[in-house]
Amino acid sequence: MNDVPQLSVRAVLLSIALTVVLAAANAYLGLFAGLTVATAIPAAVVSMGVLRLLGRSSILENNIVATGASAGSSIAAGTVFTLPALIILGHWTRFDYWWVFTIIGLGGLLGVLFSVPLRRTLIIDQDLQFPEGVATAELLRAGSDSNSAGGARLLGLAALAGALFKLVMSALRFVPESFTLARYLGSRTIAYLGINLSPALLGVGYIVGLNVGLVMVGGGLLAWWLFIPIYNTFLFEHDPALLARLVGADAETAAGLIWTTKVRYIGVGAMLIGGLWALWTLRSSLLSGIKSGLAIGGARGPVADTERDLPMAAILVGIVLFVLPLFALYYAVVGSFGIAAAMALIMIVAGFVFSSVSGYMAGLVGSSNNPVSGITISTILFASLVLLGFLGAGSTVGPVAAILIGAVTCSAAAVAGDNLQDLKAGRLIGATPWRQQVMLAIGAVSGAAIMAPVLNLLLEAYGIGTPAHAGVRALTAPQATLMAAVAKGIFGGGLPWDMIILGGLVGALVIVLDLVLARRGVRWRTPVLAVAVGIYLPLEYTSPIFLGGLLAELAELWHARRGAGGDLEKTRRSGLLFASGLIAGEAIVGVLIAIPIVATGNVDVLALPAALHFGQWLGLGGLALIAWWLYRSATRVTD
Repeated sequence: MNDVPQLSVRAVLLSIALTVVLAAANAYLGLFAGLTVATAIPAAVVSMGVLRLLGRSSILENNIVATGASAGSSIAAGTVFTLPALIILGHWTRFDYWWVFTIIGLGGLLGVLFSVPLRRTLIIDQDLQFPEGVATAELLRAGSDSNSAGGARLLGLAALAGALFKLVMSALRFVPESFTLARYLGSRTIAYLGINLSPALLGVGYIVGLNVGLVMVGGGLLAWWLFIPIYNTFLFEHDPALLARLVGADAETAAGLIWTTKVRYIGVGAMLIGGLWALWTLRSSLLSGIKSGLAIGGARGPVADTERDLPMAAILVGIVLFVLPLFALYYAVVGSFGIAAAMALIMIVAGFVFSSVSGYMAGLVGSSNNPVSGITISTILFASLVLLGFLGAGSTVGPVAAILIGAVTCSAAAVAGDNLQDLKAGRLIGATPWRQQVMLAIGAVSGAAIMAPVLNLLLEAYGIGTPAHAGVRALTAPQATLMAAVAKGIFGGGLPWDMIILGGLVGALVIVLDLVLARRGVRWRTPVLAVAVGIYLPLEYTSPIFLGGLLAELAELWHARRGAGGDLEKTRRSGLLFASGLIAGEAIVGVLIAIPIVATGNVDVLALPAALHFGQWLGLGGLALIAWWLYRSATRVTD
């Protein structure tokens, strides 16, 4: 495909335009609800429509548009999860343009550079699923392949189902977004069950399969069915402040409080151990990726266009050049050459380590469910502990310095994880990696360029943490609030270290179990990061991923029993198309819903009257119908 247009001027300009819109929408959603949406799929859909109007377009051009817009909007997560913590801590009163642009832009560019060797490690050597990358590739193929009318129709129907369900839940509020049941067993023990009514999460589960889904929900069950009941039954008196909040609380509220303030940190501890273990186990593959990149960069013979990354020597030089201005910023904050050098070193090491972890998790569960905030907490924990030795307890600049390290790391990890989804899609459709990597860098810088104005607009209109005006509901910025609490807690005390240490022990036990299973040649494995994510995320997020994986397993067993179609990949195609459509439809509407919310400042702008809000059982029934449709589509025998 060397002669097919890819990095064309019109594709670059359209990608930048989409980046501005999608990054602004994601910034609001991140501050308001603590989540962002993956935007490669919506960008691909818009690209196919717009470029077709401008003349004949290629699948690779559409992929370039999606690639840049995806990188730019992932920058929003790196920004809103960290920098608002400086407002909450009182260090900033508004977002200075050049500080935000430099910190976030350079963090994003580092994420792009880190993703180059990670492409070879995680996409080629490890061959991880990257569900949203697969979904984007299927969407692009269905939109460009004139011989795939049946597949395009199936994908379109699934996208319509996912879009309508998301509209009914999140915008119209016809049914709630989650189904939850919580009860007290006896006087203190809590029983809890939750499932997010998300067709996209079903689709993610179908793509990643039962093993990952089972392990993730297993981590969730550890948190919600073991750790939370034990804490509320036997240990609640150890924290008087939390106890005061638990008195009189219903079972669901009590479970949420215990998970937020205590049990979630078990996931953080497991993530710390799991991240280090992942880096250790991937060390040979990472080094191989770097060596092969250097070898290709210096090769004299022909190299396939689909294997040509940015030159590895240029990557290493770029990393050094990007660290220098960050060192200058750190020096301006702490006023010490030695401490600034330590901050820069921590940032670059943590950036690569957690970009690797982020990419690995994106390959397992997708970018939308990638625990970037947990990765950032781990960074801030480590950075704060190191800085504590330099600055001492009670330092006011220490939390600020830790947040600045975390901001760069979070941006790099968010961009790297999302980039690898795009590079996976590119590999599936025959794109040129270096062209995608250039577009990723353009998208990251474009997204960083608008972050400060957007954040200042939201700060002045609503306030972050505290209302900007009387009668206005402030944006809660849940991740940034947690980052501020962690950084401040290290220097002032108050972090639940017992839970973090317990999480480390849980992570170590899971690693041992996985090694035993590997030695015995068992099909089922227990990747520690998937367990850690299960503990860190709400149970309602992991349960639909498990159900999607279960549907994939049942569909594969159906085909195996009937011997339908000798080509296993062909038998999987219908289910994969349907799952991809569910992800695409929900992602597109998730972004579209943000536009009227941002325009009006009213989160209920599209909501139906309260009389038309129905219960969660109706929503669960609707999700069951979509799950049945997914299974029926997956068990079709294709020619």
